[in-house]
Amino acid sequence: MATIRQRSAGSWEIIIRRKGILPKPHYASAETEDEARAYAVGVERLLDQGILPVELQDSAPPAVPTVDVWARQYLVQVSISESDRLLLNAMLPKLTTFKTAQINIAWAQAWVSEMKQKDRLSPSSIRHKVGAVARLLDWCLRNEWLGANPLRMLSKRYASYTASDGDKKTDTERDRRLLPGEHEKIIWVLDGNFPKGVQRGITMNDRLAWHLLFTLAVETAMRLREMYTLSIDQVDLDKKTIFLDKTKNGSKRQVPLSSVALAALEAWKPKGDLIFPFWDGQHESLRKTTMKLSRKWTTIARLAGCDDLHFHDLRHEAVCRLYERTRMTDLQIAKTSGHKDLRSLSRYANLRGSDLSEMLW
Repeated sequence: MATIRQRSAGSWEIIIRRKGILPKPHYASAETEDEARAYAVGVERLLDQGILPVELQDSAPPAVPTVDVWARQYLVQVSISESDRLLLNAMLPKLTTFKTAQINIAWAQAWVSEMKQKDRLSPSSIRHKVGAVARLLDWCLRNEWLGANPLRMLSKRYASYTASDGDKKTDTERDRRLLPGEHEKIIWVLDGNFPKGVQRGITMNDRLAWHLLFTLAVETAMRLREMYTLSIDQVDLDKKTIFLDKTKNGSKRQVPLSSVALAALEAWKPKGDLIFPFWDGQHESLRKTTMKLSRKWTTIARLAGCDDLHFHDLRHEAVCRLYERTRMTDLQIAKTSGHKDLRSLSRYANLRGSDLSEMLW
């Protein structure tokens, strides 16, 4: 809370302190008490959002002790990918240990070594964390709060384990697909049936919506959040496409619809502006909705007898089907699925191994 007091001369003095954001108390004056309180409320509201008002800024970089202060401003002021937003929010406690005065190449190398030797993270997890913080520091660099971004100076294979890091860890790519009969078992459960021995199944008033969600997942390779946030104006049945204007990696893409997906959408009668009834349309409830749907899927898969089948495995299944059932090129499949790096699709290459023989003389 700001300190507001009247001076002997009659004017009002405002003193605002904010540890970790303001290097020293901020003093201001007002003619009346109402003006003083209105000013204090306005400034503190901005500080609560991680925004440093212009009148509190110096020409020099803000004297903040740790990177989390920058991160809070970055999260409020900059439009970033949802994956970066979730990761940085989760990393805020860790960012409090990164002193802004020590952001150099030695710090960057020490942090990477800590993630390997202490946290034992996989190379992909290390790359995700470093990438999110590197983009934060890029923003700080543009604001002239840093002289350089040391995370951009790391060697090309910085996330790979070496002998000095202990036991080697590599990325484990999950390759679970629908086994024969599992598709039918899931549909059976979504139709309201349950395996023998189950006295009480799950109550699913929205099971028809789950039918559509499951169908789109295996036919389009869209991610769970990309689907349950779909609005009616994103779906063009005439052109047989769905337009995703903001995805996990921040890029836009058009998703073609198979005849199966198209038929399912044509038969669906949404209520309101959103295709699915699961989400209330508020950004704050995205994470909660994802977790709720993931838990519901775990129950569906269990009742269908599909052991260890995650919802995200359906995306892998869908990409496999694109390779097996279409003549689309790697680039076309990448544009459909939203994979930015074609190397991430290399593990699907064996699905068309038999096609190579047809190209020989």
